[in-house]
Amino acid sequence: MVKKAIADLKPYTPEDTLDALKQREGLSKLVRLSANENAFGTSPRVAEALSKWGFTGANRYPDSNMTTLREAIASRLNVSADALVFGNGLDEILALLSRTLVEPGDDVIVAEPTFSEYALNAVVEGATMVDVSVDSDGVTDLASFTNAITPKTRMIWICNPNNPTGTFVSKAEIAAFMKTVPASVTVIVDEAYIDFTTVEDDPSALSLMAQFDNLVVLRTFSKAYGLANFRVGFAIVSPTLGNQLERVRLPYNLSTFTEIAATAAFQDQSFVTKTVTTVAAERKKWQQFLTDQGIAFYPSQANFIFFKVADADGLAATLLKNGYLLRSGLGDNWLRVTIGQPADNQAVQEIIAAFVK
Repeated sequence: MVKKAIADLKPYTPEDTLDALKQREGLSKLVRLSANENAFGTSPRVAEALSKWGFTGANRYPDSNMTTLREAIASRLNVSADALVFGNGLDEILALLSRTLVEPGDDVIVAEPTFSEYALNAVVEGATMVDVSVDSDGVTDLASFTNAITPKTRMIWICNPNNPTGTFVSKAEIAAFMKTVPASVTVIVDEAYIDFTTVEDDPSALSLMAQFDNLVVLRTFSKAYGLANFRVGFAIVSPTLGNQLERVRLPYNLSTFTEIAATAAFQDQSFVTKTVTTVAAERKKWQQFLTDQGIAFYPSQANFIFFKVADADGLAATLLKNGYLLRSGLGDNWLRVTIGQPADNQAVQEIIAAFVK
């Protein structure tokens, strides 16, 4: 018999491919602004590196230790190579953390709303979710997180910037919060979108790990690095936790093809900087547009914006007919739009302006 937790689980539903969506909707063109992908592509160094490999050794298993990528990341982030755990996207890392740390009956604290896979993986392990609403500005409410901690609390998730609200909590706020958290509780800061944050010179919680052994930081190559198709995520953890996670990580979970691509992308920081600069400029235009239109939104530090209109489903349908896919279903009359190419942003804004007029 299937476990009750699995039988009752609401699965994460990935989007259809663009080709499938175009065929279903009868569209010749469709721009996906729903999945928070990098609208500006991938570093050209990735294609160059992969072409040089030329599939040599494709019949051999890859380096399960991801040595080249591990050393590149450890050097740049100034962390021990042993502190890195790699996953087939952050999705695998989320599963590994819950599998390793969560027991049936434990409490896991998350913001509401936030990324749904935190709950999915915790519930599979028999945990009880404790949802803490974001504040009136859409920001993760760390004070309320503290108040929600009980002896049953085992894990706390902080998505920063938060998906879907796009809001950000400062490193100082996280440091203050960590002082209120028992050492027996693991706090995981998911920084999938941290590269897009411009309000602080060093917004990452990474430097706080020297003070707090129960802090974990996550990163991904799917967003600013433009490698969503390659599925590369990693955790920065304490040596003790790293050893435990490696016990349950499947061997060879990243291919040589993937490691080469991620290493090349990571070494091209100029591409990331250009992407982040463009996204920040377009994000500012988006927020000014929404303000001018009188449309409610949460100030974003990510590569997307979460906004509210009276008939979100109607607007989403209108945009889809015009070849633009936004993300709905994340809140009552809320839509999330990925910041796209300037021309696409302008086109979507014109459709929205006509719809709400």
